[in-house]
Amino acid sequence: MPSKRGTAIRDAESKGLKFEVLADELRRGIIAGTWTAGQKLPTEQHLSAETGLSITTVRRAFDELVSQGIVVRRQGAGSFVAPRRPREQRTRRRVGVLLPDTQLYYPRVLQGIEESLSAAGASLQLSTYRYDPLLEDRGIEFLLETGVEGLLLVPTLTGLDDPVARAQRLMELPVPVVLLERSLIDSGPGDRTEHVCSDHQGGAYDAVRHLAGLGHGRVALLTRERTPTAPAVVLGYRRAVADLGLVGGLEFAQGKAEWESDSAESAFDAVRGFEATAALVFGDREATLLEGAIRRGGLTVPDDIALVSYDDETADLAEVPLTAVAPPKYRIGRMAADVLIRRLVEGDDCPIHQIRLRPRLVIRRSCGAMTAEL
Repeated sequence: MPSKRGTAIRDAESKGLKFEVLADELRRGIIAGTWTAGQKLPTEQHLSAETGLSITTVRRAFDELVSQGIVVRRQGAGSFVAPRRPREQRTRRRVGVLLPDTQLYYPRVLQGIEESLSAAGASLQLSTYRYDPLLEDRGIEFLLETGVEGLLLVPTLTGLDDPVARAQRLMELPVPVVLLERSLIDSGPGDRTEHVCSDHQGGAYDAVRHLAGLGHGRVALLTRERTPTAPAVVLGYRRAVADLGLVGGLEFAQGKAEWESDSAESAFDAVRGFEATAALVFGDREATLLEGAIRRGGLTVPDDIALVSYDDETADLAEVPLTAVAPPKYRIGRMAADVLIRRLVEGDDCPIHQIRLRPRLVIRRSCGAMTAEL
């Protein structure tokens, strides 16, 4: 009969890599007190037999926990829960970082955080939640349990009934909090969160302005549903359309799975139905899929349809390299960490920082322009 841990891991595999899922399961057990500080953890062989995972996968899970300072290995003895050091005995500040994942968008953000904290003599404690709200709260709980003195959080603030209340709860955590790449949209002066974000509205605005400057009066917006960035991109697009006198209402959205299942055929049909000659596409993968659909439809990029993608993670690898809106990921991470360190040093004397950095527009072949960068 399969173990509860093995079943839970198999149920969660669709949300992350197997070793990450096992590492999260072990981490939650440590937080819950299943294994206490200094206690020996099950052997790799035992966990492999219990979960049905390979020894290599189990070892990678332990490596993940060791790198985060949660587990220590003792040669010839096994793996043990790391002892907790009282905060007053630490000579370096420890900062907790909560990310949705460490793929694509966030490695450069994390690099900026690490370099800033290192320069300030602080250390980093990382947790990820794979866009799962339950794991998000557990990740915050874990970071607080490790005794961090401040938090850099990338929380869920979209798709909630009351995002303002969620943000307020985060600001009331027992340590200073700086939100990173997340903020309340158009909350005005009532927003007292401390945050450092990309100006996604501005990035979308600049993309549409660029396409309009190339002579396009019908610019479509194609997005993924239920993504944290899309609402701001939509607002920036609509403002640009209104300000520039372009044809409005050319918007299409569907889920990530739908984009992939039909290889962007629905999106291409929408572009043709809109009679659009250009499109802003969120994000790079969707824009690349759309390129293929345009080619299969007997049209070309950029001669028939000009494209700009959003994020600039893999835009240069597309068949026709994509002009892309490039959020300043490294600078966002570095600046957010700087703000938190300043908050920790100055306390309430430090003013609330609410920083937005405007993305760059990197010009490639897909829009038909030759300028290197805006």
